[in-house]
Amino acid sequence: KVSKTTGGSNADHIQPFALSLNAPFIPQFFKEQLDQTAPYWDYIVGNETEAAAYAESHDLKTTDIPTIAKHLANLPKENKQRKRIAIITQGTEPTVVAVQGEDEVKTFPVHEINKSEIADTTGAGDAFAAGFFAGVAKGESLERSVDMGQWLAALSIREEGPRYAQKSRF
Repeated sequence: KVSKTTGGSNADHIQPFALSLNAPFIPQFFKEQLDQTAPYWDYIVGNETEAAAYAESHDLKTTDIPTIAKHLANLPKENKQRKRIAIITQGTEPTVVAVQGEDEVKTFPVHEINKSEIADTTGAGDAFAAGFFAGVAKGESLERSVDMGQWLAALSIREEGPRYAQKSRF
């Protein structure tokens, strides 16, 4: 698409564009719209259920999360100024991160908490995304940004509903 104000493509701008798969029904029922935005993603984030729904709707014939992350990271991209990063969370399993053009898919063990501390998992994925993108906005490394996302997700599941009683250590 061409911007009416600058005449250039939206991809010509330096601001990163992040998208969350948000829910399994998004790739299932809004596949065409999702695919229209794909060339502009600098970051794509989702959980294992959302990634599996994407894979199924796109006939990838796999449920392997690292393979799906790598596929998402390597979709055609308009903005060549930065590589696309695909992040897939998996609850208590490691967070999976694939970077466009890189063979290695990284995994990051999640912050362990005692099961007795878990009050509500609602919003944990959103909390992860908020912490992760706070790291990105601060210019932190990929590893540090994942750590920040995991820390905030772990904090969020200790509370009823999406709120935080503690102050951030970041």
